Amino acid sequence: MPDKKIINQKKLAEIIDTKKELDLSKKQIEKIIKTLFDLIIDELKTGKTVKITGFGAFIPKSRYARGGVNPRNPKERIKIPAVKVTKFKTGKKLKDALKK
Repeated sequence: MPDKKIINQKKLAEIIDTKKELDLSKKQIEKIIKTLFDLIIDELKTGKTVKITGFGAFIPKSRYARGGVNPRNPKERIKIPAVKVTKFKTGKKLKDALKK
């Protein structure tokens, strides 16, 4: 079973900072990462696809309203409302890197 390591924004900033390829402080790197994520979210909210060449594309989709069954009471029918979701399509460079 693979090790389940999670990298959050703070850890990502630390990793970038240890590379020393950028002449930026850890706080500046954290701010850039936060700004990037905020921009991606804002664009997805407006219905735009965000494509990062080689990495992948974040694609906003709408999931239609539908009927369902209450898991606590299987005889009860419920309405599941329409929601907006984000799909991720892996880019070629990322796909190839994961195959190795």
